[in-house]
Amino acid sequence: LPIIVSTITTALAVSFLLCRLLKMKANISTLVGVGSSICGGSAIAAAAPVIGADDEEIAQAISVIFLFNVIAALTFPTLGGALGLSNDGFGLFAGTAVNDTSSVTAAAAAWDGIHGSNTLDTATIVKLTRTLAIIPITLALAVWRAAKARQSRGVTSGTFSLKKVFPFFILFFVLASVVTTACTAAGVPAAAFSPFKALSKFFIVMAMAAIGLNTNIIKLVRTGGKPILMGLCCWVGIACVSLAMQRVLGIW
Repeated sequence: LPIIVSTITTALAVSFLLCRLLKMKANISTLVGVGSSICGGSAIAAAAPVIGADDEEIAQAISVIFLFNVIAALTFPTLGGALGLSNDGFGLFAGTAVNDTSSVTAAAAAWDGIHGSNTLDTATIVKLTRTLAIIPITLALAVWRAAKARQSRGVTSGTFSLKKVFPFFILFFVLASVVTTACTAAGVPAAAFSPFKALSKFFIVMAMAAIGLNTNIIKLVRTGGKPILMGLCCWVGIACVSLAMQRVLGIW
């Protein structure tokens, strides 16, 4: 929890400062900030209707986030090995320093493939715990937007629905964990769940491919220089703070 809170705070602070320094639009800065700090595309999708972001801003923010997701999934396993991280240490690193859940599982699965470990469980639990921050962040954004609407007098604040922003895939994760635990306790062999694990990895690959098919790198670079810089700074800041907190807490 200290690592999760530290990385979220870092990303939000970096995005806020760069928004002021680079004179960026508030919406795109907010989306890149929450996407970097919490849960990539899920956090962006939850925050977008709350702050009134348009489709172009959402697409640009998601493209920026997943650009660094792909880089992290490809490089973090090698970086973790070079730094001498333990299996639990890399699980914490991946779960707190990679933006989106799908990329966290990709990085952890690559680490497991190299080291023959089971880091994927640790990374997933850490990431889904971090994802719960969607709720307080979106509530805070809703209050902030309502306050701005009251100040402007010409904008309707609208209503806020917790149901629209709650990350329900966390509930499915808990349900699947309960089912697996109950079945194992009843004597069902662990091998029975192997096909589901293979299927989940297949869906993650398909999700990454689908996002890639909707991302124009050239257009992103031409029109999104400032958001890319912000995403890079948030990404580097989160990674450094995650490793530093592990060192302070004696995990690494």
